[in-house]
Amino acid sequence: MNFLTQIDNLALIALLLVSGSALFLPTLSTLIGGKGLSPTEATIWINRRKAYVFDLRPEEAYKAGRLPGAKFIKPSEITTAIEKLKLDRNNPVVLVCETGAHSRKAIAEVKSLGFAEVATLDGGVQAWKEAALPLVK
Repeated sequence: MNFLTQIDNLALIALLLVSGSALFLPTLSTLIGGKGLSPTEATIWINRRKAYVFDLRPEEAYKAGRLPGAKFIKPSEITTAIEKLKLDRNNPVVLVCETGAHSRKAIAEVKSLGFAEVATLDGGVQAWKEAALPLVK
């Protein structure tokens, strides 16, 4: 009987650890990779909070269709391009790429330029299209 109780306790502890990890992983991901916005949240940032939108995709993809108000920036020239724009550092920034993976890598660099809030569009332009939101050509 004592042995079965110990097994039950171990199972409960394992369940607690797994569920706790599952709850904490999204927070950890945000802390490491920065904030990710859904297409709806990105729209709110753009329309209500006057967020700057920087498109980090290849120029051909940018020309084929971009988020409204997005500016094309080569990922290798982020600092130079943003410095030339002389932007208000109090406004938030939304970084966009095709899937959201490449723009996450640029968050730290943009934050180092003095912007308080920097986020990526989760799922990138693909998620924007799936949400049936307009692209500008």
